[in-house]
Amino acid sequence: MLHKVILFGIGLLTLANCNAQKETKTSTKSSVSETKEKKLKPMSLTGETIYFKEGENKFLKEYQMNITFNGITEDSRCPTDVNCIWAGAAVADIQVMGTTTRPMNLRLATTDHAGRNYSQSAEFNGYTISLAQLTPYPNSKDGVKALAGNYRIGITIKKTEKEPTMR
Repeated sequence: MLHKVILFGIGLLTLANCNAQKETKTSTKSSVSETKEKKLKPMSLTGETIYFKEGENKFLKEYQMNITFNGITEDSRCPTDVNCIWAGAAVADIQVMGTTTRPMNLRLATTDHAGRNYSQSAEFNGYTISLAQLTPYPNSKDGVKALAGNYRIGITIKKTEKEPTMR
């Protein structure tokens, strides 16, 4: 008799657990779809800023390209609490790849300076990709090394007037 009660109890617990899982799955699906609707606001092709954290990779369906922000290769910007002769520049290493092209590394700088081979923009697959923002800004207390891994960039992508070149 005791063994029937134990089996009946285990059966009830199993059924209760199955019902709880169904409720959790249903509520998770609805919250996930609501979150996706909020996050997946369509990007326009007018050049709005798209943000990346260091190491982040995004596929931009509107542009048919995959962009990866690999990191900052150089940061010589003048710290906020120091007077400098030159403002300095930072260079972001970005890898872009179209759906029908090979990957290409772009070096986008915070300023244009031909003598140092710095450029804020580069062309890829019929689009001009520009570095619009780079944060955080260094200060003299922490230095640039403290910023490693914490960089965030904003880029803009605009259709070029020229004929697209595949690279």
